[in-house]
Amino acid sequence: MDLAAAHELATWTELALAGVTVLALLWVRAPYGRHARPGWGPVIPARVGWVVMEAPAFFGFLGWYLSGAQATEPAAMLCAALFLAHYLHRSFIFPFRIAADGKTMPAMVAGLAVLFNLLNGFVQGAAVGGQIGWQPGELGSPRLVVGVVLFLVGMGINLWADTALIKLRATGDGYQIPRGGLYEWISCPNYFGEILEWCGWALATGSLAGVAFAVYTAANIGPRAIDHHRWYRERFPDYPPERRALIPWVL
Repeated sequence: MDLAAAHELATWTELALAGVTVLALLWVRAPYGRHARPGWGPVIPARVGWVVMEAPAFFGFLGWYLSGAQATEPAAMLCAALFLAHYLHRSFIFPFRIAADGKTMPAMVAGLAVLFNLLNGFVQGAAVGGQIGWQPGELGSPRLVVGVVLFLVGMGINLWADTALIKLRATGDGYQIPRGGLYEWISCPNYFGEILEWCGWALATGSLAGVAFAVYTAANIGPRAIDHHRWYRERFPDYPPERRALIPWVL
């Protein structure tokens, strides 16, 4: 099997995994974070788990991208910078910002994430690097400009929402109802922002690979947003009834 055929198979595999993931997570809450619970096998420190499971996306993408023929094309470099900026933060900054001391996650969760991120690093890196014939287009093309703007807006929302939660936990009073900004409309603006990021990425790259990742992201964290919303409503009797889980006024 040549590289192009392997990439096509990997891309469709990622889309298929999105379907499997959303069905699984609508029935079972992923057992980490506020939903952590025993019975899921050996555990590892949560901070170590975050680094271990996210770093393969950063290094996998970088390796495949740099080996591509279009790695020095301006539009490809811009797209690569977006992906790497997200995973630089997610792998090596975010785990050290959160209150993870003494917390654990199942090794199985981290292991499954490693496998997906290796797959996705190949799918995205090979596409943007030009390994499979992707054309980066012009820097000023409307598709690229709108996609980059969507990505940056989504990333800004994600970082702001995560920071708000980190500050809230830093008070030492345990979980509380987050308030202000998008938290007045939805329970999980961090997830809303991340989905927006990868929709922007799909548009900016104009590739099936990008679409596959955007779909998988929504399939993976959409159900988790619903779980968070349900958790808030069960835990806090005064939780704002008008607040939705993920999309203002809709979901």
